[in-house]
Parts: sequence; structure tokens; C-alpha cells
Amino acid sequence: MRRKRGSLVPTETSILETAIEMRLGGAPDFHGFLIARQMREREGALLLTAHGTLYKALDRLQRFGFLESEWEDPLVAANEGRPRRRLYRVTAAGEAAVAAARKPAQHVAARRTGLVAP
Repeated sequence: MRRKRGSLVPTETSILETAIEMRLGGAPDFHGFLIARQMREREGALLLTAHGTLYKALDRLQRFGFLESEWEDPLVAANEGRPRRRLYRVTAAGEAAVAAARKPAQHVAARRTGLVAP
């Protein structure tokens, strides 16, 4: 079964939500290892089964237009004695996708509590 264009699976929603929280906290972009660590801390569990899962999700999100990325300045990485990182940022379309993904869940929760009619 194919998913509807623009819809998110839970891992993708979590990546975008975590990235938005990080941006609001002062980190405008992120790399793969950082987002994985933040997601683990935020959700209290290991959502990703492997880093391959994370990078495939990041690639999908970028192809959907929900993330944009660029390679880190090689001098920064060299000064720190490590390989360059790909840095990601959430786009406006990514923020809209997260908001849309939250709406059904919020509506279901509200119906369960009797705050809205079925």
C-alpha cells in the first residue's frame, strides 16, 4: 500500500518535530547523529532501529521538500578533526506537514474526551 503524497510516517514526524524544537531552542540546523540523540532524549526510547533508518527518512523528507540540506564547511570539520557533516534545516513545507500530521491525532484525542462531536 502506498502512502498519500505529503503524509508522514511516525519516524518522519518525530524527526521534524524534534528539529523544530531544536530550532526554537537556538539550533537552526542539525546533523544525523545530533537529531538521533535528541529524539532519543525527547521520546525516552530508541525510535530508530538503525542509523540507516534515520538517513533514509532524512532523504525522503528532503525529497518531499520538508528538509533542505548542505554540506558543512570542510574547514570547520578539519579544525575539529572529524569528517564533514550534512546539515539539515526544516522548511516551511516541513512545518506545515507536521501541523497537518498533528491535526488528526488532536481531533481523535478531543473526540475521546468529548470535546468535539464525532
